Amino acid sequence: MDKFNKFLKNALIFLIIFLIVNYIFQYFQGDKGKELLNSGNFIFETTDTEYSRRQVVTVSLTNNTKEPIIIPNECPNEPLTVLRYENNEWVKKTASPELDCSSSKDLTIQPEKKIKIAYDSWNNALFNDMGRFKIELTTRVNGEEKTFTTNEFTITKEGMLRQLWNGVFYRPIYNGLMFLIAKMPGNSLGWAIILLTILIRTILLVPSQKAMKAQKRMQEIQPRIEKIKEKHKGDQQKIAMETMAIWKDAKVSPFGSCLPILLQFPVLIALFYVIQRGLNPDNAFLLYANYANLNLSNIDTNFLNILELTKVNFYVLPLVIGGLQFFQMKLAMGKKNIKAGNEMAMATNMMTYVMPVMIAVFTASMPAGVGLYWGVSTIYGIVQQIVVNRGKPHTADEPTVRIIENKENNIT
Repeated sequence: MDKFNKFLKNALIFLIIFLIVNYIFQYFQGDKGKELLNSGNFIFETTDTEYSRRQVVTVSLTNNTKEPIIIPNECPNEPLTVLRYENNEWVKKTASPELDCSSSKDLTIQPEKKIKIAYDSWNNALFNDMGRFKIELTTRVNGEEKTFTTNEFTITKEGMLRQLWNGVFYRPIYNGLMFLIAKMPGNSLGWAIILLTILIRTILLVPSQKAMKAQKRMQEIQPRIEKIKEKHKGDQQKIAMETMAIWKDAKVSPFGSCLPILLQFPVLIALFYVIQRGLNPDNAFLLYANYANLNLSNIDTNFLNILELTKVNFYVLPLVIGGLQFFQMKLAMGKKNIKAGNEMAMATNMMTYVMPVMIAVFTASMPAGVGLYWGVSTIYGIVQQIVVNRGKPHTADEPTVRIIENKENNIT
């Protein structure tokens, strides 16, 4: 039962982290998932009644008729007519960014189907000003030309959390990536992500190295903890007190190994939004003055002609990333810990299989560029772990643990 509880505890920790990240993604995504009423021939409304600036406005269109409804292709202009209330009247807003319209075509909504149109490529040009807005669509329904208008919605100022996020994480990482893209041959997004990953992992080298060494030290003191559990079997309070004393003497924390992953989460989330939304010309306002002349439409998002970095790769990339994560976790466990057979080793061994699967699923839901970042970061971590594993079993700052061991040996 204790073994199961150990495994359950570790699984819950990783699940909580995963859910937190997923919640953050949904929070910044801005689509509240508003339910549409299943009535009428054609339902046309926004997914929310209030958006903060920089939040992507999205409209939902539901065709309850028996015939397809055609939405004309207006590329590079905005797909639907946007109106803003100014000086007591509704004024049309327009935007014509530099977009590749070669593959654009009319949008067809089949009967009994619902689609969503997001203003990713026009959002900042159309909705940068705060105020009241609505969107119009003129199309043919049941053989008649009709004009539909969404509900009125408002654009408000960003909240403190979003401003902090954009200022501290998103915009610096965005500009850092754009700087690297500008330096890469052919403005390659793939090579820029690889270089950015190496730079970030190098910046985090010291804390991640300490975390890896602490994890190794945890494995080295695990036999002592097992002796305590055997000695005080049934006395959980005594076991907890002596275990904490050993951790303190060894200067380790059971959660120290999570630090490198936690430090990378803000970077991972920011990179996700940079790749998903930040590469179109509409986001040029995010560029610092030094990079203002960078043409965002010339970025090469196809890495080595095998990986489209702005799209999800469902099969190959998740398997590769999951395999790399599995290999890294095996290295982190160490051979002695795998063979030990104690409760912590068994729980950790179980997580060695659970965590890579979670990472693979995570990768399969993200743009391939995020997976590329995670893959390169994992390879960096593998090399780092190999270096740590080749180090000496004990360091000079562990005399307390050795003295305690000697005292116990003398007593017994």
